[in-house]
Amino acid sequence: MKPKLYIVFIFLSFLLLSCKKEISLPYQIQNFEVLTNWEKENLDSIKTLFLDYSGALQGFLIPSTNQVPEGHFSFSFQIKNNGNTEEFFYKIYYQNETYKFEEGEIFDYENFYGSWKNTDIGFKTTGNILQNKIITISDSINIIGNPRNEEKYFENNINHRWKRNPRTGIYRFMLVVVPKSVIEKKHIPEYIINIAKRKDSLFVNPFTFFLKTPLPNNYTVMLAKEKLKVVAKPDLGKGVYVNQGRFSEEYKKSFFNTQCNSDSLLNQNAAFEIFINYVDPSTRFENIPLIKDIFKEGYSKTEYNWNRAYYKRSELIATSASTTEYPCENVFSDSKENKIIIKNPAANYTDWRKESVGIVSRHGLTYGKIRVKAKLTELLNKDNMWNGLTNAIWLIYQGGEWNQRRICNKKGYMASYWGGGNDQRAAKIDYSEIDFEILKTASYCPDHLFPPLYPTPLSTFKNHHAWNVPWPEEVLLHDADVVVACTNWDMACPEPQNYGVGCQDIIYQNQVFSNHRWDHNYRALTQKSYARDNELFSSPYYYFEIEWKPTEIFWRIGPEPHKMKQVGYMNNTVTSIPNNQMVLIITQEFHNTKWWPGTPYEQHYIPFPGNDYVGEIYEVIIE
Repeated sequence: MKPKLYIVFIFLSFLLLSCKKEISLPYQIQNFEVLTNWEKENLDSIKTLFLDYSGALQGFLIPSTNQVPEGHFSFSFQIKNNGNTEEFFYKIYYQNETYKFEEGEIFDYENFYGSWKNTDIGFKTTGNILQNKIITISDSINIIGNPRNEEKYFENNINHRWKRNPRTGIYRFMLVVVPKSVIEKKHIPEYIINIAKRKDSLFVNPFTFFLKTPLPNNYTVMLAKEKLKVVAKPDLGKGVYVNQGRFSEEYKKSFFNTQCNSDSLLNQNAAFEIFINYVDPSTRFENIPLIKDIFKEGYSKTEYNWNRAYYKRSELIATSASTTEYPCENVFSDSKENKIIIKNPAANYTDWRKESVGIVSRHGLTYGKIRVKAKLTELLNKDNMWNGLTNAIWLIYQGGEWNQRRICNKKGYMASYWGGGNDQRAAKIDYSEIDFEILKTASYCPDHLFPPLYPTPLSTFKNHHAWNVPWPEEVLLHDADVVVACTNWDMACPEPQNYGVGCQDIIYQNQVFSNHRWDHNYRALTQKSYARDNELFSSPYYYFEIEWKPTEIFWRIGPEPHKMKQVGYMNNTVTSIPNNQMVLIITQEFHNTKWWPGTPYEQHYIPFPGNDYVGEIYEVIIE
């Protein structure tokens, strides 16, 4: 008898559960559609929008009024009331799906989500709906910066939405409909109704609440099939702005033109401005008094050794890498070909200079797949001698307390970028940086090959081999190569579980990447790989890509977007991934080679440039 009773009990339990699942609400939601006024001819589930950069310094609007006259996306849905006459309420939410923590993860409140611009607008009423009636609700929504209206992004009661700009990537939309009784009984918390409010000092992600919390049988949650893909593609032909705050008071306007200046029109529309490198006074070097175009006139290893052996210190030129006092002299925006040209100018005998040059974007973003199409200057001549430049594509933080990184709970970050190993630590800082730096140097890993041992030349004319010393075989093996250095400045936060020093490998999809950190207080983690200079900088163009995600960073290079090679990979098990807002910088810089131990050629034995070193940027896309 007992087995039969047990079977009957299971059957009844299953029947009850099945009946519970089939309980239906006294209303139905159907035909939920979003983006109905955008790309109407596009019947795909994913529609694309390119960010409008015009007047976007105050923050990106999705869509802008240039794209849709009202500056809003339309959406609609139908509601059928199967019960007694009742009033219903609805609310729409959006969330960036490409760069997010999964719902339910500890940091999912950092995701970029929002609802209506005015966060005090909770659920909107449908009005009373009669029994067995179907009505259509039409409304609108837009995606804006600082969608939770967080106080830290306000200044003087002004909401600086640009301080938390919308992210690129794919957005999805969620509709929630509830009867009036549910609102009155407060089944939905106030911090979900109004996303500007918090629970126990933290925001709560409404997508987690509605999609991960078991749903009671009293409201409906529906995801739209339509999604929006947001892409940033700044127009490089719209000019380069001169931010006077980046220059000393002595800067000159001699080279200002319609495409490069500091007027209000360019201020509103230019996506880039001239970048001025910080020149550290401690990085001065003494350079040989030689001006030479090493690409046309040549410069060999023998000449390098001769100069190293026989120039007296009293003959050297004490200098440091410089920056321009003439904005627009060496940066050009071409409106016809939609490109930006940068050049390191030639020196002359009355103006000994190794001048760095670059541009910086003016609109910050958090996360993204940043891809640059460019032909930056060649670094090695036909004798594989280096011109002393570092080609760099990098991301840097926007400064301010409003842009601080997530708290480092274990010991904290090193408090400042410039402090030494004994610098204080801080739980929160704003500094973050992710780099591509390409130059002639040596790899730090494996340990047993670093540093290379370079013989010192002797200044004796009698023995050719005494001054014309050879380079180590392991260095000459990569004679035609430059190093692609991929770096994340995690500011030595030791919180990641595999935080370490020296050379440590990380594997991604069967590919091994060697991380290097000098010591426990060193602020950056770097990976290096070799690449042919001719491939990267002699071809008509090349692509460089940083994909920055909440828990991972990828570095890729390649001749075309579909032919990219991964040259760097880090994740949050080995380094602290930044979560604050950054801008893009593209530079051709002269570095003091003390920054790069093991470099085969020292900056001060490389001639001053006898001709301009030109770089051209053709396209920047952030997806």
